[in-house]
Amino acid sequence: MKKFYLKTMALVACLLLGLSATAQVQGDLTGEGSVDIADVNAVINMMLGKTPQTAAGDVTGDNNVDIADVNAVINIMLGKNNQDESITTFTVNGVSFKMVAVEGGTFTMGATAEQGNEVDSNESPTHLVTLSSYSIGQTEVTQELWLAVMDGNPSYFQVSTDSDYGYSLQRPVERVSWDACQAFITKLNQMTGKTFRLPTEAEWEYAARGGNKSHGYKYAGSNTLDDVAWYLSTIPSQTSGTAGYGTQPVATKAPNELGLYDMSGNVEEWCKDWYDSYTSGAQTNPTGPDSGSNRVIRGGGWDSYYTSSCRVSRRGGGDTTYTSFSLGFRLAL
Repeated sequence: MKKFYLKTMALVACLLLGLSATAQVQGDLTGEGSVDIADVNAVINMMLGKTPQTAAGDVTGDNNVDIADVNAVINIMLGKNNQDESITTFTVNGVSFKMVAVEGGTFTMGATAEQGNEVDSNESPTHLVTLSSYSIGQTEVTQELWLAVMDGNPSYFQVSTDSDYGYSLQRPVERVSWDACQAFITKLNQMTGKTFRLPTEAEWEYAARGGNKSHGYKYAGSNTLDDVAWYLSTIPSQTSGTAGYGTQPVATKAPNELGLYDMSGNVEEWCKDWYDSYTSGAQTNPTGPDSGSNRVIRGGGWDSYYTSSCRVSRRGGGDTTYTSFSLGFRLAL
């Protein structure tokens, strides 16, 4: 009887901590044999520090217990496949990042009708582009991932003992030139044995539009910019030197149709191509001109004053040594 009592109390303790002594189902943190609202509450309690964070609460496997784990448990409850075969997780020096598979297809690139009257001349003429399948980063490269690969953190908005910003390493790395991105990718490929690269401009726009799951939105994932983008009107603070000003942690706004985050805000992103004017002819897997003076930059940034800067077709460029505290990048493969 005493042994039974002790065993029962041990199980209760596990339940209170959000652990499972018996559960075999991913997401069943409370150990009752099913995934339900109690498991959602368990993750939230870990996030809020009401119960200790544990490996069991890290449902997404990114070494953090956060809102992504809450969403993962909800998806399991709804019968959605938590083990999304379109997502591949890579780990470097203990830091994980996710790549999302993008099925190839044909789309119209440039100033399409939903972009309205805010388009710039360099977004025309529209033209058909056909792309083969590829993978692209679920988020912009974070400061945490940069530090796992490189020495030092070039970002302006970084954790510092003499800073009032209070920023975490989950914010995107910024103040990185196109050349610095190449150095990072070269080292990353040496560490992983893979062939990561910057996305081409066409790959970037196709992914931002939602690929073959596109709903034809003006921004990456919505026609309502506030839902999907950190830009000047939505960042928590408008005062430089205070917490909440500047870049924000990745994947804290809603994703687009492909499950990609921050393609319309947070930081602008380098692309592989040399910058040039569009032509009207249909293209297959375009990689841009062979030479030029500037590389392509896409997407809006946290400091974008106008919503038009965050549209999926908006484009610009900068020389390969250019840096900005609102310019980063994401990977392609």
